[in-house]
Order: sequence, then C-alpha cells, then structure tokens
Amino acid sequence: MGYTEVYERSLADPEGFWMEAAEAIDWVKKPSKALFEANAPLYEWYKDAEVNTCWNAVDRHVAAGRGAQTAIIHDSPVTGIKQKINYSQLRSRVARLAGALRARGVEKGDRVIIYMPMVPEALEAMLACARLGAVHSVVFGGFAAHELAVRIDDCQPKAIIAASCGIEPGRVVHYKPLLDGAIEQSSHKPEFCVIFQREEEVAKLIEGRDYDWHAFQYGVEPADCVPVSGDHPAYILYTSGTTGAPKGVIRATAGHLVALNWSMKNIYNVNPGEAFWAASDVGWVVGHSYICYGPLIHGNTTIVFEGKPVGTPDAGTFWRVMSEHKVRSFFTAPTALRAIKRDDPKGELIKNYDMSHLRALYLAGERADPDTIEWAQRVMQVPVYDHWWQTETGWAIAGNPAGCEALPVKIGSPTVAMPGYDVRILDEGGHEVAPGTLGAIAVKLPLPPGTLPTLWNAEERFCKSYLNTFPGYYETGDAGMKDEDGYLWIMARTDDVINVAGHRLSTGAMEEVLASHPDVAECAVIGAADELKGQTPVGFLCLTKGVNRAHEEIVKECVKLVRDQIGPVAAFKLAVVVDRLPKTRSGKILRAIMVKIADSQSYKMPATIDDPAILDEIKSALQSLGLAK
Repeated sequence: MGYTEVYERSLADPEGFWMEAAEAIDWVKKPSKALFEANAPLYEWYKDAEVNTCWNAVDRHVAAGRGAQTAIIHDSPVTGIKQKINYSQLRSRVARLAGALRARGVEKGDRVIIYMPMVPEALEAMLACARLGAVHSVVFGGFAAHELAVRIDDCQPKAIIAASCGIEPGRVVHYKPLLDGAIEQSSHKPEFCVIFQREEEVAKLIEGRDYDWHAFQYGVEPADCVPVSGDHPAYILYTSGTTGAPKGVIRATAGHLVALNWSMKNIYNVNPGEAFWAASDVGWVVGHSYICYGPLIHGNTTIVFEGKPVGTPDAGTFWRVMSEHKVRSFFTAPTALRAIKRDDPKGELIKNYDMSHLRALYLAGERADPDTIEWAQRVMQVPVYDHWWQTETGWAIAGNPAGCEALPVKIGSPTVAMPGYDVRILDEGGHEVAPGTLGAIAVKLPLPPGTLPTLWNAEERFCKSYLNTFPGYYETGDAGMKDEDGYLWIMARTDDVINVAGHRLSTGAMEEVLASHPDVAECAVIGAADELKGQTPVGFLCLTKGVNRAHEEIVKECVKLVRDQIGPVAAFKLAVVVDRLPKTRSGKILRAIMVKIADSQSYKMPATIDDPAILDEIKSALQSLGLAK
C-alpha cells in the first residue's frame, strides 16, 4: 500500500490499523483492543496488555539467534574511545545492572533519575529500569543543580544513576558536584546513587549513599524482565513549560513500543541489522526514541556519539562516523548542519569519506531553512527529509514515509501527516482555515499510540496546556499551514507569529529569506515591541567563515531581500550581525528570551541554555539598534 491508503486507513480504522502494527511486538499478554476511550479526552492505547520494553529491545533479538549482531557502537572523538556491544553482551550488562538495582530495593513503579553523558552505560541504565518496570527520568548531563533538584522533587526517585563527568571539547564538565548540590537543595532525598566513574575524572563518593558502578553490580543475581501493563509509564521526560516549571511528559509502555517499531521501517527506511544514527543526546526526546529505544526495538545497530559536529576534530566528523559505521539513515538537527556549513561552506571534507551506504538524511528539532536543505542535498548527494515532532508526541507528527512510499520533497515542508495524526489548521476561534492560510496547528483527538497520555502528577496542567484551547484537539503550539496537496508548512511557534500593523507575519518566512543570502550561515528573526505598529521584526545574522565584507553592506542587502520577497508589509528594516545565537543544548534558538531582552523585560535564565554569556552579546547588538534600553 502507498502512503495515501496507509494514512487514510489509520484514520478510518484506527483499531484495525494499530492492532495490526502491534503484531510486531512480543507481548506477555496481548491487548484485547487498541484504543481505550473511557477517560476521553485522556485516551489510552493497549491498556490491558502486558509487555516488557527491555525484552523487546534486547532479549528477543538474542532469543531469535541474533545475539552476535552489534547493538550499540560507542564513538567518542572527545575521549578517543570506540567500542561495539552486541545484543548478547547488552543483555548480560543490562540484566546485571537491573539485578543490582533490584537488590537495593528498586521495584516496578519506582522512579530512577539518570544523569549521564553520551556513553553506552546511559542506555544500559535506561534499559535496566525498563527491565524492572521502574520509571526512568533522564536529565541532560550537566544540567544545573537547581534544575536537577526541581526534577528530583517532582518525580521523587528512589535512586539516581550518574556519571562522574561529561567531556566537552576542551573541558571536563563536573557532574558529581552538580548532583551533590541538587540533592542538598531538594526536599526529596534518593535512597542511593550509583556513579559511573570515568577516567577523565574520578568523583568523591559519599559513604552510605553513593556506590561505584562496578562495585555496585559485583556478585549480584541478574534480573529477568518484569511484565507491566500497557499503560504503565516507561519514562518521564521533562520539557520546559511557559511558567518556568518543567512539565513531566509521560510515555506509556505499549504504545511507545508499537509506534517506534512502526516508524523505524516506514519513516526511516531501515531494516533490522542496519546501522541507524541519531546525532542527539539521551537527555532529549530524540535520544530516548531514536538513540535508545526505536533502533533497539527494531533490531538495528544504534550509534552513541560523544562529540560535536565541528571541533572534534573538524567539520568532517559526521562524515567519518557515517562512513566508518556504514550508517543507512542519519538524523540530526539543522543547527548541526549549519555549524558544518559555516566551517566548511563548500563541503570539501566529505570527499575524504565513503558515503555510499547512506540512504537519506532526516532533519528535525527546529525549522529547516531551505538554504540548509539545499546545501545538504548538494554536499551529501542523498534525499533530505525534514520532519516535525515534539517531546510530547515521541515520534513524527509529519514526515516523509520513505520506507512506505518516498513522496516528492517540497523544500521547507516536513511533508505530510503520519498515520494516526489528523492534523488541522485552525483560526483563533477553532475553525479550519483554507489551504495556504496561516493558523494554529492542532491534531484531532485521539492522538496515535506513542504520544503522551498526560503529564506526571499534573492532569489539570496537561488539559490546560494542550487540550483546552481547541476542545477535541491537541494544541501543538506551532503555527503553519497546509497546501493544496496536504503538505504541512511549519512556520513558527505560535508565539513567533508577529503582528505588524495588523498583519500576521511568520518570523520563519523571514528567516528563510535571510538564510538564502550567500554570506549568511545562520539567522534568527524576532518581533520587538513597537508603539506604532505593535511589533517590528528584528534580524540577527551569523556570517559564513571567511566573509570579510562590511557588515553594513550585508545588512542592507538582507533588508532589501526581505522587502523584495515578502514585501513592504513585513516592515523589515532592523538587522544586526552577531557572532552566534543563544541556543539550548539541543540547538533550538531562544527567540522568546531575545524578545524579552529587546523589550527590556526581565526573564528567567533558561536551564537548557548552552552559554549564558551569549545573552550579553545579544543585548549589546540590540542596543546598537536602539532597543533593549
């Protein structure tokens, strides 16, 4: 069946579609049906099933005679370590860690926080929790003590599994003092901590509370997989909320298994045994879905990469990893490609590597501007598929189902809605708008399996955040439109649609135009408060390496470009050249903070910011434009 038939069937017969997809999973007790609607609008999938995630991600491949296949490749240019772990070894390591946790009292339903860098032990910790039916919550390694404390108090873990440190190019990030500070600040105290000591820094352990990773596991009885109900939380993953308090997104076990397994072939077009690489971090949703669980459930080889797209050692490191490990599908954020493009504008370094195994590049995490996509197509010589999803959904809302039917790429669009996602474009009153009209992107309930059923201990907040604005719909918080062919266009977060003299304009559309300028490597547009027009757009331009023309000239050309391509209605007159943009560690540009700086408002320093010093540079740049007074 082609995409249209598959998609239409998923909406017309969700029960049949998702029960069929569930046949690919090993169940302890099969579900009697797919969708449970008794608590609508809080829908649940496969609720009465019994299943274990770790069995499906590890043990079943060994049982099927594929234990010698590589499960994890750890490639760490920052430490010089490369290692391979096959499925049999992974099962032994995970069962032993799970046994040690069980011996210390960790049981089904207990929470465990994982605070680790990109090492295989992070995945082993996640899988060991899943083996016992414990609920893990991975917190990005190196998060500030206060932010870690907030998460400790919210999910109240019985244990914390951490590493002594993380390694960044040129520096060691000391995790243990941050962990100690967080436990000191939090009112809930974990019963014990397990510390994976790294050669680069051996942390001081607190007697009676902290255990060395290896000593902790010595002589224990390995644990078997514990069956859990289909609605049992596999994990809690915190995403930033508008109030500053983190929101604990829950992933229900059964739907998670079915959806991720379906996506590996149908979206990412990989077969069991092939290498798949998502260049992200286990602290983010991409790391959960497509470094740990998706590839392993499907029987792929997954790559755990500890490095950066540039500087470890150069802008060719991604090409080396793909070449060496024969990667079939590669998934990264556009910001990583922009960093490579900035250092190596012509893509010369890729010529040193054999990229013949690569089938496609997948982009997500932020808007992929056409200039970056065109550059990647030209340099990598493979299809480039933008796709769109969120921490909350756990897998793609929209994408190009290349393993089912590769659809024509429209640059700037993440293509079409995936099965189970009935995506609509709504006006402020909740009515559907005509094709080509900008509106709020919402998904008609129920959401498909694998998406969040609710928030951890915060059902009311879940409804308020996602369900109340448009009754009967999940509000994505993104703005965009659908064209005549049903292709989606994600233009901006809803709060990035600015109102200039009564005209609703997308900052994303302006960024697209600016990114097309040959000297611009990366850019951002925000709406600053304007007494006359309501808001006025402001552009920030990062230049490609080697450009040494006068900044005033480049700014003038960029202003003209926007005027020519979007029109005078955009009122685009203010732009400034900056060295870098403020971003989260996962690469998202912090536009909302930039707006607050421009409007001289106070703001809370985001926990996820990569480098707080950048905000001072942004303030200076805005002051040069007469803003941020």
